[in-house]
Amino acid sequence: MKPATAAKKLGIYLPAAPEAFQQTPLTRSAFLELQETPPEWLQELRRTGPHPRDVVARKLGITNSGLARGGVTEALTTAEIQALLEAAPSWLSHERGVQAKVRAENARVAELHAKRGN
Repeated sequence: MKPATAAKKLGIYLPAAPEAFQQTPLTRSAFLELQETPPEWLQELRRTGPHPRDVVARKLGITNSGLARGGVTEALTTAEIQALLEAAPSWLSHERGVQAKVRAENARVAELHAKRGN
């Protein structure tokens, strides 16, 4: 497995991983071992970051597109994400509202399909 694929599946930002991880393809068994017993560097990356965009968006409760519209183009650490949540800039509040509306609409549509299916 390519390092980029492994990083995505592990939920880590590849450039922040150790050089050996970035340069070496992983076997399936090595990847499973990383998942089952993550080394300290992997635990630390997951805990403090920097995090990839999809993880940042999820932690902020918005989409990747919302993140881009907000002007966030780089990986953020857990502390930076927490600071954004505490500061609650207007763009973040707006994007969280949009995301809430989308989830509500998806739930409404799923309920409608469930009623029609019965």
